[in-house]
Amino acid sequence: MRFLIQRVNRARVEVNGQITGQIQKGFLVFIGVSGQDTTEIADKLIKKMTGLRIFEDTDGKTNLALKDVGGSLLLVSQFTLYADCKKGNRPSFVHAGAPELANELYEYIIAQCRAVGMETETGIFGADMKVELENDGPFTVILDSDAI
Repeated sequence: MRFLIQRVNRARVEVNGQITGQIQKGFLVFIGVSGQDTTEIADKLIKKMTGLRIFEDTDGKTNLALKDVGGSLLLVSQFTLYADCKKGNRPSFVHAGAPELANELYEYIIAQCRAVGMETETGIFGADMKVELENDGPFTVILDSDAI
């Protein structure tokens, strides 16, 4: 599983011209699911993500977590995080999880983030989404379950 986390001042997702999710300060998180992922792996990444101290404190040090700054989450499913570009110029997505598994885990992640009290907005699984954001920093972090 992969979370590409962008610290944002604002972000929103539109589907067919309608806003499906919108936040101010917080994390825009693109979520990629592989065929080997489980709820246990999701729990591990959720815990790591929500505990990340990547917001600045009064001394300008990155010491504050999402809850410390009253931040929100915007979660967007993105199977292309598992693009394999080793051969040729057209990416392969054979390592991405099947849509049923990916959607199940995406919905699980949403539910778990809400269950721990995180204000959580979303995109729509499998939809053609337009994502708009203002990256703060820029500050982008990749959490990969294979590396954590």
